[in-house]
Amino acid sequence: MIDDIKTDADKKMQKSLEALHSAFNKIRTGRAHPAILDSVMVNYYGQETPLKQVASVNVEDNRTLLVAPWEKNLVPTIEKAIMMSDLGLNPSSNGDAIRVPMPMLTEETRKEMVKQAKADAEQGRVSVRSARRDANSMLKDMLKDKEISEDDLRRGEEEIQKLTDKYIAEVEKMLKAKEEDLMAV
Repeated sequence: MIDDIKTDADKKMQKSLEALHSAFNKIRTGRAHPAILDSVMVNYYGQETPLKQVASVNVEDNRTLLVAPWEKNLVPTIEKAIMMSDLGLNPSSNGDAIRVPMPMLTEETRKEMVKQAKADAEQGRVSVRSARRDANSMLKDMLKDKEISEDDLRRGEEEIQKLTDKYIAEVEKMLKAKEEDLMAV
């Protein structure tokens, strides 16, 4: 029973890390990376569709992404969708493909992005702690219903805390790597 709660908390904490990872992917560095365009939605025959479902996104060189639509008539639509996204990118097309140059990051922009990364990391930590709180309250409910003893409660809370510490450390490691990536010139 306690193992089920621990497994459930572990899954929730893992999802928190995955959400943080995707949030970090949206924060662009000076280098081209296809995941930057993951949040771009394209109007595909009246349906809002993720860009990666209507085109291939590849790294052309260190500072440029190449977007090759599956259908040539989508080039202007995709170009407009990238411009309208809040990523601050200016795509240019050559008829059948779209090049997306990554603008150089100023020191001020880098600091803003580090601030955003720290906010995302804090959200990740809050999410992990929330999973811990939920697991601990389930354990306390089990104690109240006399399904477990106080020793089992203490042991379960310790295991949940170890899990929490492990995931918080992972969040810190991810944040440190993202900060280094953003501040690298």
